[in-house]
Amino acid sequence: MHYVAYIGNLTRLAVELVNGDEPSELRREFFLQHHIAEPDTDELGGLLRPLREAVAAVADTGSIAPVNLLLERFPPTIHVSEHDGKGRQHLHFARDGEEPVAWLGRSCAAALAHAICGDPAVTVGRCQADGCARFYVDDSRNRSRRFCSNTCASRTTVANHRARRKAATIR
Repeated sequence: MHYVAYIGNLTRLAVELVNGDEPSELRREFFLQHHIAEPDTDELGGLLRPLREAVAAVADTGSIAPVNLLLERFPPTIHVSEHDGKGRQHLHFARDGEEPVAWLGRSCAAALAHAICGDPAVTVGRCQADGCARFYVDDSRNRSRRFCSNTCASRTTVANHRARRKAATIR
């Protein structure tokens, strides 16, 4: 695993959690590799609000305070891992087999700290579609993504087209 991919994937995991998405293959794989049990909604309760605020701060290039608060509540326990094989070491932000919420908090807090600092170039955005409060990780080549999904992009495009047609008929 490349370190940049690790941070990007943890950022995707944070976004998935705050969006309330069903567990993805990425999430299942992370939990399996790191010997973490899938937490239930009640267990996640204390993590989701500060995590959402931190993701929003990264997406909006806002205050660093929410990310720092998450780091204070869930301080990373940085260590070097060789689980990908000898000579392929990389940093981990939490210990394998740790309690799920603590592991998620530590791992996501560290990844979001890297993202808000621009190191590495992991871009988090907030969907620009009216009425959508979802976030996304922008891995497009030129970092120009504006929507969380094709559905939101299409809905916005159709709404803009209809508004232009309506304006043209009024003139």
